[in-house]
Amino acid sequence: MKRLLLLRHAKSGRDDPKLDDHQRPLNARGRADAPRIGAYMRKKKYLPQLILCSTALRTVETLELVRENWDIEPRTEFLDSLYLAKADAIAALVRKTSSPVNVLLLVGHNPGLEDCAAALTGQGETPAECETQDLMEEKFPTAALAVIDFDLARWSDIADGAGRLTNFVRPKDLDD
Repeated sequence: MKRLLLLRHAKSGRDDPKLDDHQRPLNARGRADAPRIGAYMRKKKYLPQLILCSTALRTVETLELVRENWDIEPRTEFLDSLYLAKADAIAALVRKTSSPVNVLLLVGHNPGLEDCAAALTGQGETPAECETQDLMEEKFPTAALAVIDFDLARWSDIADGAGRLTNFVRPKDLDD
C-alpha cells in the first residue's frame, strides 16, 4: 500500500504589496494552524518517509511548523517545480517516487493540489467516504490535509481515480 499526504500551505499574508508571491510569509492564523495539523498528523500516525515541498516561503514555513513536534526527520526535497504546479505535474512527481517510500507528503498550492487530489481519488464506497469526498471537493482550504491510500506496490502505477480518500481534515475540524 502507498499513502499520499497532500498538504496545502497554511494561511499566508498579503500585507506587503512589494513582496513577490513566492516570498509571501505565513500570517498569524497560518502560524497557529500549521502546528495543529502537525500534531494531528503525529496523533494519527500520518508521518511521511519522504517530503516534497514547494520552494515558496509559505510552504517552507508551513512544513517547518507542521513537523516541529514530530519525533522523526524524514528526507525532504524542496522543489521549484511544485511552486503553483498544476495537478498533472504534481501527479507526475508522485509517480516518480521510488518504491521503498510508502508514505509521501507533498506540501503545495491550490488549485493544483486540490485538482490533483480530486483526480487521484475514486468515488467513495461508504456514506462516510462520500461525505469526506464531498467536503474536500467543496473547498480545500489553507492548511488542509488530504490522505489518499493506493492499493499498489509502486508509485509509478498510480492512475486517476485509483486512490481512496481515507481522511480530509481542515484546521477548523480540530479540537483546540
